[in-house]
This record gives sequence, C-alpha cells and structure tokens, in this order.
Amino acid sequence: MTTYVNNSEHLADELLKLDLLIKRRVLIIREQEAVIREISNDSGMYVSHQEVDALLEGELGSSSTSTEVTTVEAEIAALQADIDSKVTLSRDAGVFLGLPELADLFGLSPFETRILMVCLAPELQRRYDKLYVYLQNDITRKRPSIDMVLDLLCASGAEKWQNRGYFSADAPLFKHRMLEIKDDPASPSGSSDLSSFLEADRRILDFILGHRRIDSRLAKTGAALLIEPPTAPDANLLMESVVKDPIIEIAKQYYAALESGKQKTVLHLHGPRGVGKRRLALEICRQMDAPMLYLDPTPMVAQGIVKEELPRLAFREGFLLGAVIFVDHCDPLLTGDPAARSLSGTMSRLLEDYAPLTVMSGERPWTAGDLFENTVVHSSYLPVPPVNLRQTAWENHLQGYVGEELSQWAAELATRFRLTPGQTQDAVQFAYYHFIAGSGSTQTTLTLEDLAIASRGQSNQKLATLAVKTESFYGWDDLILEQDKKTTLINICNQVKYGHQVFDLWGFGAKLSHGKGLSVLFTGTPGTGKTMAASVIARELELDMYKIDLSRVVSKFIGETEKNLARIFEEAESSNAILFFDEADALFGKRTEVTDSHDRYANIETGFLLQKMEDYEGVVILSTNLRQNMDDAFMRRIRFIVEFPFPDRDSRKSIWQTHLPPEAPVEGTIDYDFLADNIQVSGGHIKNIVLNAAFLAAQSGGGISMEHILCSAKCEFEKIGKLFEETLFNPTA
Repeated sequence: MTTYVNNSEHLADELLKLDLLIKRRVLIIREQEAVIREISNDSGMYVSHQEVDALLEGELGSSSTSTEVTTVEAEIAALQADIDSKVTLSRDAGVFLGLPELADLFGLSPFETRILMVCLAPELQRRYDKLYVYLQNDITRKRPSIDMVLDLLCASGAEKWQNRGYFSADAPLFKHRMLEIKDDPASPSGSSDLSSFLEADRRILDFILGHRRIDSRLAKTGAALLIEPPTAPDANLLMESVVKDPIIEIAKQYYAALESGKQKTVLHLHGPRGVGKRRLALEICRQMDAPMLYLDPTPMVAQGIVKEELPRLAFREGFLLGAVIFVDHCDPLLTGDPAARSLSGTMSRLLEDYAPLTVMSGERPWTAGDLFENTVVHSSYLPVPPVNLRQTAWENHLQGYVGEELSQWAAELATRFRLTPGQTQDAVQFAYYHFIAGSGSTQTTLTLEDLAIASRGQSNQKLATLAVKTESFYGWDDLILEQDKKTTLINICNQVKYGHQVFDLWGFGAKLSHGKGLSVLFTGTPGTGKTMAASVIARELELDMYKIDLSRVVSKFIGETEKNLARIFEEAESSNAILFFDEADALFGKRTEVTDSHDRYANIETGFLLQKMEDYEGVVILSTNLRQNMDDAFMRRIRFIVEFPFPDRDSRKSIWQTHLPPEAPVEGTIDYDFLADNIQVSGGHIKNIVLNAAFLAAQSGGGISMEHILCSAKCEFEKIGKLFEETLFNPTA
C-alpha cells in the first residue's frame, strides 16, 4: 500500500468516491422509475441520461437492477478502505491532506465529511452542476439540497431520518460556518427544510486545497493580518528576562494543556505604547512554531454595531491555522460601551468554541473582572525598560543616522527620557523627516537637540489633555535668589541627572520599593519666584513642564477628583515631564477630624494623593503660599523644601534690572536704587509693573521713563490694596 503523493491525489479519490455514490443514486432512480429522466426548462435546455452517463464515464442504461446497485456499493466500500489506509500512511509520513485535517480539527464524523465533500464538489469541478441538476430533477438546482445529500448518502428512509441531526444549527458543520443553509427562492414560503440549498464556505475550500491565506472577509476589513514569526530571537525585543520569561512559560504551559481540555486562558499584556507587547507575542509564536493572527477590534467597535460574524471568522481562522490570536488595542473592550461589551461577550463564547492561545494587548490594567466566563486571565504589566535596554534601543534605531557620537548620544538620551523601544523608533523617524527630509533646510545630519525635541513630543502626547504645558524661557541669571537657595535648586537638577547612576548602577533602587521619584516643595509669598524656579529647572533638565489646572482636577462629585488625579499620574508615568502643582495646599491640605461625610471624603482624597506621591517615579514640584496648611504626611515625603523669601533691597534692585530687556527703549535714567528702596514688592509684582510701564510708553510714543514706572506701580499698589505714597512722583522730595 502506497501513500498519497500530495493533497490533490487524495481529493481526486474523494471525488471518485462521490462519483460512485452518484452512480449508485442514478441506478436507484432508474430502477424505481424505469424511465429515462430528462430534465428541461421552457427554453429547451435539459440534462439527458446520456450526458449523465458521460459525466460518470460509463453507460448505465435507461433502467437498472439491484445487482448493479450492489456492485457499485462494493466498489464504494473497497475505495473507502483504500482511502482510509492511504490517509493513515500519508499523515504518518507528514503529507498534508486538507479534508482529513479539517475533520480532525473540528471533530467531524465520516458522514459529516462526506456531506462536506458533496457540497464542495461543484467548486472543484463544474461537471457536478449538471449531475446535481439531474439528481434533483430541476434544471435550476445546481447546488445540493439537504434532501439530495441525504438521498445520495443514505441507503434507506430510516437512515435519512437518523442523520437529519447533522443539519441542525448546533451541528459542527453549521456551528463553525463550514456550510450555510440557503432558502430555495423557487420554493413557496413555509416549504420543508429539505428543499433548502447547502452552500460551502469559501475559506473551508481554501483550507482543504492547502491555501494559508486568511479569509478574504477578514482581510478586506483591515481588522486582521496573518504574521509569520521570526526564525530567530528578535533583537528589538528589549525586555528584561524577569519580565518576559514568566509570560512565555505561562504560554507554553497553556499551549501544552490545550488538548487536555483544561480551562481556557487569556494572556493580557498591558503597558505603555511601544513597550514591545506585539514583539513579545511574536516571540511566543516563534517558540510555539505557530503563526500569529493579528486582530484589531477597533474597526468593529467603531461601527457601533458589532456582529458576531467577523469575530467568529477571526477565531475560526486562528483555529484553522493553529495560530496564536493577538488582540491589539483591547482597552475599549474593558469599557461600558454597549458595542464593546457586545464584542467582549462574543469573544467569550468564541474562546469556548475554539480555545486558541489568545493574547490581548492594551495600555490599561485589566479592570473587567470576570468578563470572560470560564476563562482564566493572566494579566502582566510590561514596564518601560531600564536605562541599559533603552540605550540599546537608541543605538539600534540611530544606526545610519548618527556617526561616532552614537554611543554617547544613546546613553544620554536613554538617561534623560523614559521612552519605550517603539517610542524611540518613532522619535528617530520623526526627527529625521521633520528636521532633515521635511524641513527644506540645508541640514544633513541629526543633532542631539533634534532628537531631544522629538523625544519630548513622543512622551507627552496624552498629558497635554490633562494639564497645561508651560514654556520655559527663564535661565539661572533671571532667578534672583540667595546663593544657598540656588545651590539647592542645582542639587535638585543633579538628582534627576544622576538618578540612573545612584538607583541602578549603585544599587540604591533595590533598597527602595517606592519613593524613587523626586518631590519638591516651593513655599513663599506670591510673586517670590516659585513658578520661575520651576521653569528654570525644566529648562536646565530639558524636560517639558506641565502645570496642573485645578479646574480640570477638583470636582464636587465624590470620587471624581481622585479619578482625575489618577489619570494625570498614570499619563505622567511615561511622559518624562515635570508635574507642577501650583496652589498645592488646595489639594495637599491637612487632614481633619471626621465630623461628617464631607470630612471623610476630603481625607480620602488626601490619602489617595499620598499613595500616588509614593508610587510616582517622576519629578513633582509643589508650590504653596501657605506652608502651614500642608499635611504633615506630605512634608515627610518631600525630598527638598525651598523657602522663597520676600526679596530684600539688593534683590529687588536686581529684579528691577533683569525685568527690563536690553532692547527696550529707555527715556532718561531709571533709578534702580530708588525703586528698590521705595517700591517694596515681590518679583511677580515688579514684572507686572515693568510690563504695564512698557505699554504706557508705547501709547505715549516715547521710551520707558521713571514716570511710566511710577504710574504703573501706583496701579499695582491699588490692585493689591497697598498704600502708594504720592510723594514718590517727586523723587527729589
């Protein structure tokens, strides 16, 4: 006994067996009717018995005997035995046979396999159109009906009744959409189901023919993509072994347990954009020697109405190909949106039916509880890689863009920015196309500043919707402070610059479970330079600063304030930005004794902020005019406290001088000593006075004079409720 050389040989034998089944049915028809069956329509078209004989490659005559039927049945049995033997030998030899493979996957019985072959035959050879027309005594019925299939495969009426269950909606052929029942438009309404047509699914035909392309209905939606895994480990999967190895091991254990029918499992990977969730899933596929079926549910959810067809096709496709299903952008599935919930429910049922290894990917933690019934969800957080891996990412993506500075720049950028590998790649591409290819300038190479700007753009995309970005125009020379205060601010900057060295290289990070972030408190009366100092720090560190708008955060509704703050800290975690809380005592105020529900919930807000401050690893600057109102627990968590005193006489003189730009026209002499002695206000008020004086001068058509400054100072005094001495208008008095 030999094996099949290929899949085509086996299909040829299956069609030969079908020919014998049709031959048997034709003999039975002619024996029962004892007349020549000629089917025609009004146009004169018909299928004669001679055509049928020719299609079956033999002359059956106009009538038949039971002996001839018995002979054909013996031929069928002998051929079936030969096919079964060859199939066993061929599969042992590793020859792909589509029909047996499909039957094994879905647990089809031999009878169901024959049903499927009857329905697929017209798609393989056109001659079956005429044969089915002849068998059904109707020139318009070129596709098999349920009645025709039962007549063809069953030897008696009792056998036909017994096998009707194979055509029910929950039978494998119809549950898995391999066959679909189509009503006969020529039959009157309410006619028997036996007259309904059977139509084979095109993708099932492709599978039986050995085609590995995904279902065209999936491909055209843009929601699915078949990806073959790499043949070697991905050099761009920059993830610590302690993070990725346990996830891969869980996948292996689950994959090994599929055949045992154990509880279904979903791997949920969440973390910042570009951290490598898809690459990790591909590594799992590589180790399983399985392709990946990439599925994006966004187009389906966006339609507003989620039909079960597309998700079912996707999960069935994964089952057909033995693929790992990777559901990207799954965060919308965890919301309360009706369309998303509908899709989630459908996916839960499909996991029961097909149980492929399913990996879901998103940025948010798993918050859906028991969304998937009878399914265990393993949720794993993928953090931003440490500095050494971030440096490798920069080196990989800067190849060809940077010369001998590659290692130095990669190390500096990795330390300054907590970008994922995907964000690093996007930053390099953005920098190249924006500053070189798209700028129209003569610049031919990337600079470190180009890459820094692109990196800031990658990391702050979502935070801008929750806070206000503050531009940093001030430098150290603009900040008029005592030297010890400036030294403290410089130390703050150095703690950010050398954080990697202390925490990672020197091992201090392993000693701290939390509190690695840098929290700073600026206190002092209004206008003493707290906001300016925060801007100077942001400029020195080349980081964006976002000022938290309390109007967007504080809510009168219970729990909303905490939710808004949680979003801010969550987005800031990977933003590489400085969070600046002005008037911080409004949020970080002292907890009080609980006398009513308002006190209780206010204390909950404060406790929540304490927890977020402990967990956050970025830079937070708090500013307050009322230090005594700050909760003591916050003070313990603050690493630096800088007191901004009311400026003394010499400081005020320096502030007056720094606020008048060199380009500004001056009329006469500005007596800075006089202003420092007599206009005793803080730097913020001095800024307002100088600016308003400039507008008065512009209105009068001349330069800025002492009179303009004094007029502006009088207005500022009135604004803040301070008495202004009229004698100041006569400096000689």
